[in-house]
Amino acid sequence: MTFQELGVREDLLRAITDLGYESPMPVQERVIPHLLNEESDVVALAQTGTGKTAAFGLPLLQRTSTATTTVQALILDPTRELCLQTANDLTDYSKYIEGLKILPVYGGANIEPQIRALEQGVHIIVATPGRLLDLLRRGKVDLGAVHTVVLDEADEMLNMGFVDDINTVLDHVPEQRKMLLFSATMPPEIARIAQNYMHDPQEFVIGNRNESSGNVRHIYYMVRACDKYLALKRIVDSRPRIYGIIFTRTRAQAQEIADHLIQDGYNADALHGDLSQAQRDAVMKKFRERNLQLLVATDVAARGLDVDDLTHIISYALPDDNDVYNHRSGRTGRAGKTGTSICIIHSRERGKLKEIEKHIGKQMERRPVPTPEEVIEKQLFNLADKLERVEVKEEEIAAYLPPVLSKLSWLNGEDLLKRLLSLEINRLLDYYRNAPVIEEVPEKGERKKSAEAKKRSKEEKDSRTAEKGFERVYINCGKADGFFAPDLIRLINQNTRGQQIGLGRIDLLSYYSLFDVRQGDAHRVVSALKGTEFYGKRVYAELAKEGKDYAAESWERSRIKKNRAERRRAERAAREAQSEQPHGRRGRRTRRDQPTKDEPYTRFRKKKGRK
Repeated sequence: MTFQELGVREDLLRAITDLGYESPMPVQERVIPHLLNEESDVVALAQTGTGKTAAFGLPLLQRTSTATTTVQALILDPTRELCLQTANDLTDYSKYIEGLKILPVYGGANIEPQIRALEQGVHIIVATPGRLLDLLRRGKVDLGAVHTVVLDEADEMLNMGFVDDINTVLDHVPEQRKMLLFSATMPPEIARIAQNYMHDPQEFVIGNRNESSGNVRHIYYMVRACDKYLALKRIVDSRPRIYGIIFTRTRAQAQEIADHLIQDGYNADALHGDLSQAQRDAVMKKFRERNLQLLVATDVAARGLDVDDLTHIISYALPDDNDVYNHRSGRTGRAGKTGTSICIIHSRERGKLKEIEKHIGKQMERRPVPTPEEVIEKQLFNLADKLERVEVKEEEIAAYLPPVLSKLSWLNGEDLLKRLLSLEINRLLDYYRNAPVIEEVPEKGERKKSAEAKKRSKEEKDSRTAEKGFERVYINCGKADGFFAPDLIRLINQNTRGQQIGLGRIDLLSYYSLFDVRQGDAHRVVSALKGTEFYGKRVYAELAKEGKDYAAESWERSRIKKNRAERRRAERAAREAQSEQPHGRRGRRTRRDQPTKDEPYTRFRKKKGRK
């Protein structure tokens, strides 16, 4: 099947041939003939990156007349980035159509140039709902002659809360018009719009509903929550040619991870709602030009981004909505290419991951976190591959080669290669020499403690030796105080600022606890915990000292505290008993309460000489 056989006009064929289009994709094969030859509306369900823009753009351009300057077609997109991308694609498709004017209309930019362009006359408007409504209220745009309306990424527009805006815009277009709705998923709100505004719509489903692209490989890594960032770095380091987006849940988390990655030497930046439009544009320009290798973004900020040739999508935090995962993973594996969607989770997120697996109709593959040896091997092979592929410009370097050869003549080939590799790889070698251990978290069915773990003695728990990459810390709270691991984690989180603290093994004993803290964080944790309170008990912490008998000290403090408490209880009981004795008007005992003559109190004896 060719585009010509689908009925695409000659001038459009020339344009898409210049762009490298050879044969239509499945969504284009089904949608283009229908839009050119049928009058019914269309609902097309297909993943992002499957060629939807050409599927509606080519027929729309073919149905647009340049004989008038009225607005004949309207395309609604959820974001400024997608609006500009769609307008640019339509401009590329229509470069051999003389006089055709396409105008992108979006917020975050000066409205006056857009108004002037509308006054001069345009044929196709590509708009975000908010800015278009603003122009409608000002009376600067007339949609009375529109014959085609396209809702692109309709589910994304609904997720962003544009449903009322869409309904208002559709009230301004003629009743008799063709309407096209393109979406990756089919939530109830989409079906409701189709029912209210579309005429006998024809539905095209490319693949299965809500199913992810077959070109995307889905894998996940399960680690402790405190090891997520360490695992992220290992994953990125083991893929030297990665070009991808890291998705987070919040703006603060996106900025924090981007800052850490930049500090650790990665080409990364953040994209989130706290950035101005100019900052967003600058970040996206760097990312599209591949000056950035990694983009850390929230789902809201990344909506509508259209970036070619992404190799990986990393979900640092799982989305609340399963459909959002489809949108994330659909950004890679486009146009017949393969891609990888990676999830980094902890054990409590395993249930959510199973929901996503059921939603996309695929089982994700679990992978172990790459070891330092595997990472370094991957980096070395990547460097060797670059050396093989580098273009040697003989003429240009000829003048500089003799003095360099003379200076390095004392080195043989093997020594030279070693120095060249070391020049590139020393950073990783230094980092991974004392790299913390990332423990494997077992699946739920595998979590039964091993016989060895069950037999861990009190002496082993009281060990002052931390795991590699960690330091051992003592705290004067234990199980007798009702102090458990979640309490320790909460205490640390509440009293520390800055980078997240990496915790290792936690050993809880009766009157105190010992736990491992990532090297470099231990002094910060000790300082933060000193002087805090745990349910009235003053907390004390220090770096665990070898040979110090914490058990004896804790027992002695507990005994003293217990004796003090018993004395206080006895004194309180005596005072209560004294206060319960009946007294006279002036605080003296009444006559009937006076001691008898047989009691040995001299102050109550009869006076001398009295009978």
